[in-house]
Amino acid sequence: MSDIKAMYRTVMADHFPPEMTISFGDQKLIYRKRTWKLPDAKGEVIEMGLRYGENPGQEAALFELVGGHLTLGGCHFLDPNHGLTSAIDEAAMLQAGKHPGKTNLTDLDNGLNIIKWLNKRPAAVILKHNNPCGAAWADNLATAYDKANMADRIAAFGGAAVFNRPVDKTTAELVSQNYLEVLAAPDFEAGALDILKKAKDLRIIRIPRFERLQELIHNRFVDFKCLVDGGIIVQQSPLNAILSKEDFKPAAASHKGQEYRGVRQPSPAEYEDLLFGWWVEQGITSNSVIFVKDGVTVGIGTGEQDRVGVAEIAVFKAYTKYADALCFKQFGLSYKNLEMEILQAKRDASDQTVIDLATQEAKGGLIGSAMISDAFFPFRDGVDVGIRQGVTAVAHAGGSVRDYEVIEACNEADPPVAMVFTGQRCFKH
Repeated sequence: MSDIKAMYRTVMADHFPPEMTISFGDQKLIYRKRTWKLPDAKGEVIEMGLRYGENPGQEAALFELVGGHLTLGGCHFLDPNHGLTSAIDEAAMLQAGKHPGKTNLTDLDNGLNIIKWLNKRPAAVILKHNNPCGAAWADNLATAYDKANMADRIAAFGGAAVFNRPVDKTTAELVSQNYLEVLAAPDFEAGALDILKKAKDLRIIRIPRFERLQELIHNRFVDFKCLVDGGIIVQQSPLNAILSKEDFKPAAASHKGQEYRGVRQPSPAEYEDLLFGWWVEQGITSNSVIFVKDGVTVGIGTGEQDRVGVAEIAVFKAYTKYADALCFKQFGLSYKNLEMEILQAKRDASDQTVIDLATQEAKGGLIGSAMISDAFFPFRDGVDVGIRQGVTAVAHAGGSVRDYEVIEACNEADPPVAMVFTGQRCFKH
């Protein structure tokens, strides 16, 4: 019988060339393959690239842009020396763990894509399968991590955690209580690495050039999308137009000669959550709807085909994650384990009833939250899902022919729900 686990321990051979050049007419971009001299399972130091691609059995290589300056149609794209994830070398890889694979680095990359917006406060983003499962900012890094982790403890298991401040010992102690695949930060304070390195499989990475991360907010890169037939779509990377609350647009629409406007503007605290949510949205697969409260993601719905469906999924996840977090805090075990112990007659069913009633009363933590969508709401049914759960503010792209219906839904709520438009989408596929 074959050992299925063995395929996850495999390091693939790498037949990709050491250099790659892409020509755009008479302009060229030059890429260098990234490899690392690291010890293998036997302790012998060998030079290797990526562990494997998206799946075991797929060869993969990481290339860093090292030469060329591309200008197309008046747009100046990123030049060399902006490397972050692609610039990770042996010195930055403080602990290689099981040796990094493609998904480890793409999770890290998307974490940086999100956290670059969250620079004004200590922040943590935990990702799984290239989507955030929890994101938070707070007055200190440990609190931010704890909130991000408790937003979805189950999904955070085996995830990638990205921080925007040096990891201190308190944060390291919290991290060490969980299982993560990747941990990345601009630096690590004295004593933190000693705690983190007790997890031998954890990839611990100091992000090179982290101080340049803010520059990426205003710069585009060339984005390649490969097709099943080997073809390539080339596009500019998107730029986010919402950098402050002043960049939001009033919720306004015209229909059959009548003007519709939101009757209430967001409060300062609501603006903070709308901004935070829109920035987190930059790294979430479309169609998505998320809920944010007090600088923490409450429910994240990703990658669905219809907007009302994804809103309902985000609500469902908010309830289940709230119940699980409450159960863990009260009984020290997950909600699913609580159910199992009740089925096995090891625990009284009243414990589950207490958790369920508290979750229902709090509506999964959604009361007073902000609802953010990466596109417009084509019908009012999507925003109605959030209103029924007690959201107090909504941000979405605007531009639907039924914007007036969505505005009316917010105005009819008791009390009225504030709503703003972003004037742009942030689709990510």
